[in-house]
Amino acid sequence: MGIIGGGQLARMLQAPAVALGVQLSVLAEGVDASAALVIPSAPVGDHGDLEAVCRFAAACDVVTFDHEHVPPNVLAALAADGIPLHPSPAALLFAQDKVAMRRRLTELGIPCPEWAMARTSTDIERFAARVGWPLVAKAPRGGYDGKGVRIVEAVEELTDWLDRTGEGTRGFADGILLEQLVPFVRELAVLVARSPSGQAAAWPVVQTVQTDGVCTEVIAPAPDLTPADAAEATHTALRIAGELGVTGVLAVEMFQLEHAGDRPAHLVNELAMRPHNSGHWSIDGAVTSQFEQHLRAVLDLPLGDPSPTAPWTVMANVLGGDHLELYPAYRHVMARDPGAKVHMYGKDVRPGRKIGHVNVSGADLGDVRDRARHAADYLQGVIDE
Repeated sequence: MGIIGGGQLARMLQAPAVALGVQLSVLAEGVDASAALVIPSAPVGDHGDLEAVCRFAAACDVVTFDHEHVPPNVLAALAADGIPLHPSPAALLFAQDKVAMRRRLTELGIPCPEWAMARTSTDIERFAARVGWPLVAKAPRGGYDGKGVRIVEAVEELTDWLDRTGEGTRGFADGILLEQLVPFVRELAVLVARSPSGQAAAWPVVQTVQTDGVCTEVIAPAPDLTPADAAEATHTALRIAGELGVTGVLAVEMFQLEHAGDRPAHLVNELAMRPHNSGHWSIDGAVTSQFEQHLRAVLDLPLGDPSPTAPWTVMANVLGGDHLELYPAYRHVMARDPGAKVHMYGKDVRPGRKIGHVNVSGADLGDVRDRARHAADYLQGVIDE
């Protein structure tokens, strides 16, 4: 089984692959890529290099992805060569292109923020007159972890992006995606998996906490979410997976709204067709982790049980900081809290970059959150006691 991209998601597929007796091969960006450090078969190649990708895929029974950035012409070539791809290029498009995603979900009647495309300042002013300032502006392709997203209060704040619109301009060829700034209660995520034969499974709806556009905490399940709202959100995610023909893991990021009249309880924000940060809690907090489930789905094996194994599991992301000596940090974290599960990604440390996470499970949510946050803060050097 091949994985295009050698990031931490590919890395975390290795342990369940070993347990299942599945041999992984990863097309890595370099010999020191996160996944290349733990997967023996890791040829070096760029995901945009058509020849390198086709040569890699030809030696694999099935191919999946560590990220959504493989160019359409490369995906088309793999499909033409008869390489089984999961998700398919037709499905992956909706995770690669936010405009295509918005159009398709709107066609399906899936609740989304109000949106429009803009190529001129007049387009921006017209949309703002309809929904009000400020607006959310997004690059249709290539953005993640808050990159390629701006909250703006005037046309002048998008002048540089308007100058980049036009055919052949990477990221802005079709213009700027504008969305209404939604007054949401909190952010939720629904993780589901779907196999080529159509079997599907869903983990509990989780709450995600963002800091400066980067997810810093995930609470599973989302506290105080009514059974009706949880069922509605899960139904939406499963419907999206089926309608778009997704295979593998799908993460649906949502805004939860206050209930008012006929308004929906949630709006869909983003899609990711791969194991996702919002599902890392499942490694230690669910019967079947998202990584094992992704393997099962891609290989069209019966899906595993996604049920939680504890009343609460909290994942706290470890972001890059000044703390580089992990061994002393491990000694503190493990001695202070033997129940904390530390997962590091083997990535170069940069400020704000996700370099690992900590999972803590238990019966008391306040205690679990405190323990997970303390461990993550100590590992990244925010605290030293």
